[in-house]
Amino acid sequence: MQKKALGRGLQTLIPVATGGRDEIEEIPLSLVSPNPFQPRRAINAAELEELANSVKVKGVLQPVLVRRLGDGGYELIAGERRWRAAKLAGLKKIPAIVRLATDAEAMEMALIENLQRKDLNPLEAARAYQRLIKEFGLTQEAVAKQLGKERSSIANTVRLLSLQSEVQVWVENDQLSLGHAKVLLAVSDPDQQVRLGRRAVTERLSVRDLERLVRSNHRAGRSAQARKGRRPSEIEERMTRRLGTKVRLIEGKTGGRIVIEYYSPADLERVIDLIMG
Repeated sequence: MQKKALGRGLQTLIPVATGGRDEIEEIPLSLVSPNPFQPRRAINAAELEELANSVKVKGVLQPVLVRRLGDGGYELIAGERRWRAAKLAGLKKIPAIVRLATDAEAMEMALIENLQRKDLNPLEAARAYQRLIKEFGLTQEAVAKQLGKERSSIANTVRLLSLQSEVQVWVENDQLSLGHAKVLLAVSDPDQQVRLGRRAVTERLSVRDLERLVRSNHRAGRSAQARKGRRPSEIEERMTRRLGTKVRLIEGKTGGRIVIEYYSPADLERVIDLIMG
């Protein structure tokens, strides 16, 4: 797929009514369909109701941005909250600016508007970036350039999609912050990632607390793996060769004992010298 040239910025995409060259049209709400590339998944019902009440009194103060469809209808590019609020308020028409736009341009405009308004949560942004990359053939560097961000910021955000689905839900519902999510990305074991994420939610752990918990689990895991990887007989053989006498390892549930045999006072001194070294 040929890469599209994007990145004109919100100010040129949605000009202010008094200063832009685009004409504002009054379009029937019934002819407007939602944007299939809208990156935001959920709209707060209480906030939408509040906006609808404002629209009833003052009308829609900023026009939405749409593109014309072949069937005579229109498709939203930006302004879905205003469109929904207008419908909720019972309006028949909505002020709109009509633009020619490809799928890629429509998606980027929607993404830019939401990002500049800080309306997207990290997972919604990650999915939008991923769509620009996969569906429109853009690289992470190209996405970063078009949106005025560092490439590392795009890469780190897209990485959130590798989180377990349960963890993604907690991030999307604001139960875990972006900081928590970044810490959990370092946990490669899926079950452990979910378990630690659940603890962070239920115990309301700070990001620092979660970091300490992850480090502690990592150390415990390495110790357990090391113990699991060396059988008692192997340890006994190594110590026997080192000390020149029979050594037995007696394991308990949480610990154990090391029994070192000696055969004379002189032999005991020799073993002690080796141990104390």
